[in-house]
Amino acid sequence: METVGHATVSPEAGIAGDFRGAMRRGPYKRQVTVLEREDWDAATAEVERTIPWEERRANLLVEGINLPQVRGKRLRIGSDVVLEVTRETDPCERMEALAPGLKAALMPDWRGGVCTFVVSGGEIAVGDPVEIEEIQ
Repeated sequence: METVGHATVSPEAGIAGDFRGAMRRGPYKRQVTVLEREDWDAATAEVERTIPWEERRANLLVEGINLPQVRGKRLRIGSDVVLEVTRETDPCERMEALAPGLKAALMPDWRGGVCTFVVSGGEIAVGDPVEIEEIQ
């Protein structure tokens, strides 16, 4: 994992440099993963460990916003990037290897984050506003 201050996001590649984000037949349902800082902090506190969020292996960390727990909802990041929620990011066994009980701590209320695909691409940077878009 590499933490960067800015990135290019596109429907074809997801986040530039992340091989998992490339499109696969139809919209790839796990193109960009997004994690809430508050949920990560709550889960790691539950297992009484301090673990960097990068260990979750999510693409983006957001804070101060409750990610939608509904397929089809959209997130706007910065002025151009729009991501559509496809499903919950399921916690994997790797979380249990980081700390016993972490997988279970990430299960309630989509604490493990959301999977999305890119609707509109562009440039994003740390500190960009993130908001939930209303679909009309």
